[in-house]
Amino acid sequence: MGKPEVEAFLTWLAAERRVSASTHRQALSALLFLYGEVLGVELPWLDGISRPRQVKRLPVVLSADEVKRIFRFMEGEHLLMAKLLYGTGLRIMEAMRLRVKDIDFTRNTIIVREAKGNKDRAVMLPATLVEPLHVQLARANALWVRDREDGRPGVYLPHALERKYPRAGQSWAWHWVFPQDSLSTDPRSGIERRHHAHETAFQRAFKRALGLAQVHQPATPHTLRHSFAT
Repeated sequence: MGKPEVEAFLTWLAAERRVSASTHRQALSALLFLYGEVLGVELPWLDGISRPRQVKRLPVVLSADEVKRIFRFMEGEHLLMAKLLYGTGLRIMEAMRLRVKDIDFTRNTIIVREAKGNKDRAVMLPATLVEPLHVQLARANALWVRDREDGRPGVYLPHALERKYPRAGQSWAWHWVFPQDSLSTDPRSGIERRHHAHETAFQRAFKRALGLAQVHQPATPHTLRHSFAT
């Protein structure tokens, strides 16, 4: 295919399929890879093809009352996760991957490792979450002790740390703040170990609480149907 066919395809995506700007860029990147890396053909004329404009929209933010209403229908570990996301601005996977060493109760700080852009950052730990986090860590510690008594392998360590520090994964400092109750096989190594809680379990709990909050006290449609659990 030459310029007319490629241009027609990208125009069809934008005009008829009405795909988002990000989807359009993904299709364009796939074509650039196909022609440049696979076929070895340069496409200088692609710069002249029009692209859909990125639309900027204001985020929808839950009010404090709406958040409290949702929290009333959550409990246990999932309630703590929701409060942690809301109170610190963490993303779901950032919260799931927290290690014990990442929480500094002395400075009331949480260190987020390898966040967006592969950068570390520090966020403030709300005072209201200090005691619930201590309770959660006590629960996590019980699972850690059980794994050590059973001679289980340690938790997954990023990059080459497991080769450099073979026993670090068995230490309490590297254990998950939100570990899974059950063990599962690591697909990267085939080792059965304890992983962090799965984000889909929290998402299901949040959506269930969101639905119950809407049923028991309907909120304004343009706010409560949106969540920070994305």
